[in-house]
Amino acid sequence: MDSIPGDSVGAVERAVQAHHFDGSRLIAILQDVQKELGWLPETVLRRISLSLDIPLSRVYGIASFYKAFSLKPRGRHLVQCCTGTACHVRGGPKILSRLKNRLGIREGETTADGKVTLEVVRCLGCCSLSPVVMVGTEVHGSLDEAAVGKVLDRLP
Repeated sequence: MDSIPGDSVGAVERAVQAHHFDGSRLIAILQDVQKELGWLPETVLRRISLSLDIPLSRVYGIASFYKAFSLKPRGRHLVQCCTGTACHVRGGPKILSRLKNRLGIREGETTADGKVTLEVVRCLGCCSLSPVVMVGTEVHGSLDEAAVGKVLDRLP
């Protein structure tokens, strides 16, 4: 098997043990591992598959289906721009364009310094605050293009 980066082996073993080696808890196991590592490398998916004795195709299928999982490294800060109907109508496309220009990346990409990953989401459930951007777990609502710079400037 390929080597697993960092303490990935430990992360997998802790998650699998915490869920009693129960393959029906795959999503929770993937969540725990991603929370610790920040993403789910292929070597980790293989390790989970072996530890739970379930096909790699099932592990990969779950990890690639849900948008909450990332199969590539993310930046230290996850910036999610909502493009749902309310956000779209109230200027979401302009907010997204401003984010892309300011960060110098497209949606789904991470800045060269590894600081920020930009993702587009369909709804953050904050329609009354639209347009909305979420940075980590912090919601920034009723944004205009000028406010985007202020939000990004607050990132350490």
